Amino acid sequence: MSQINVSNLTFGYEGSFDNIFENVSFSVDTDWKLGFAGRNGKGKTTFLKLLLGEYSYQGSITASTCFDYFPYTIGKEDRLKPAAEFIEDLKPGCEQWRVFCEMDKLGLEGDLLYRRFDTLSFGEQTKLLLAVLFSGENDFLLLDEPTNHLDQKSREMVRAYLKEKKGFILVSHDRDLLDGCIDHILVLNRKSIEIQSGNFSSWEENKRRQDEFARRENERHRKAIGKLREAAGQTKQWAEKNESSKIGFDPAKEHDRSIATRAYIGGKTKKMQSRVKQMEKRVEREIRQQEGLLQDIEEIRDLKMTSLKYRKERLAAADGYGLEFPDSGKVLFKDLDFEIIQGERIFITGRNGQGKSSLLKMIQEKATGIPQFGKGQRPVERGELKTASGLVISYVSQDTSFLQGSIREFCRERGLEESLFCSVLRQMDMDRNQFGKNMTEFSEGQKKKVLLAASLLTPAHLYIWDEPLNYIDVFSRVQIETLLLDYCPTLLAVEHDIRFCERIATGTISLDKI
Repeated sequence: MSQINVSNLTFGYEGSFDNIFENVSFSVDTDWKLGFAGRNGKGKTTFLKLLLGEYSYQGSITASTCFDYFPYTIGKEDRLKPAAEFIEDLKPGCEQWRVFCEMDKLGLEGDLLYRRFDTLSFGEQTKLLLAVLFSGENDFLLLDEPTNHLDQKSREMVRAYLKEKKGFILVSHDRDLLDGCIDHILVLNRKSIEIQSGNFSSWEENKRRQDEFARRENERHRKAIGKLREAAGQTKQWAEKNESSKIGFDPAKEHDRSIATRAYIGGKTKKMQSRVKQMEKRVEREIRQQEGLLQDIEEIRDLKMTSLKYRKERLAAADGYGLEFPDSGKVLFKDLDFEIIQGERIFITGRNGQGKSSLLKMIQEKATGIPQFGKGQRPVERGELKTASGLVISYVSQDTSFLQGSIREFCRERGLEESLFCSVLRQMDMDRNQFGKNMTEFSEGQKKKVLLAASLLTPAHLYIWDEPLNYIDVFSRVQIETLLLDYCPTLLAVEHDIRFCERIATGTISLDKI
């Protein structure tokens, strides 16, 4: 067993106002199955890149192990090739027979290795690259959101695989995955970093208790501050009253006083003033303690949305509907029957590559009349799919790669009020200093929050969300859960976070049964 030692780590991006890490120190055993959680933009991916030596930093990071990082970066030219032609570039020394073994464990057919990479679904691409990653030996794996775009069955496969493996850091916001395969967790809080033994749920319970204790202590400090200020105010008034009585008196009314009384009153006043100063110092000390108590508390703020009411209850319906690619003989699904009724929250389930995203795009295309498929990518329809006339759709794509330019330009293009849009992003815990950056510099979670915020500010009859929680931190997931339960919009979604689905869904459309 060896360790990864981090000592006095300080790092900030050039041009940034604040450091991401400030004099951070901790150690990680290389046989730990370590989960890594925290808010979007707090430095999780950055830390993995620091381990890989990609950035310069102050302090030291020492490790006696080799790292391998996921996800791999696939260039534009390589995306036009079969994966078999470039996996050696991704993982030097990679042997195809080992990749085939891992593909089988992840439920992939071997021919995917020889199909053009950009023709694979997001989920198929992810699992194929995971098979390449897992084909090595003795590497300490740095896994950055490995289950994004994976269906539930595939997530269970990855979870079971990681449960049997030692030596990795897993960045994930999937609560079910973290609980199923880690034995330690590292969390980036608002003002601190902590490592605990256990899984995400055990950390979450500990965090809840700590926050409750901090709130109780905070309330105690507030009461103490109020009493101290009241006492200080009274003592100060007494001191000022006594001070004003030192000089001058009426012999007829105060026959027992003399000039010598002045020294006595002065001494008494000095003691009172000293007591006031001591109380003020105690107030300042209590305030500092109060501020320190609350700096790490995660406050989940309520979001708002305005959905439109349609004149009819049924918004969309399918009768014997199917999608296929006749040239390749691939049938995505067939004989699908469903209705989408106003107020329902329907989740589409199915394996990767089975057509979940294609179905969402078809519904959007029929409702808006705007083509949703690129040239040569549109499947052939079978059966019937109808949408209500004049239906307004708010769509969140699983792809964020098209986001570029400034927040101001994005709002102008979407017809959104910039100040209101930024306010929603702030409620989703995005720092103000991000608003002046190009969106290409955002983390993947921050990009997804941009799309979600735009959707929430777009009044619609039907919200179509394609894997909306990819890269979104746990706290924001809870925030979105609360929003959907409070406002009950009509929602059609593809999402693989099982805990989110169990809490939100009023019904499902399963493509696995077709």
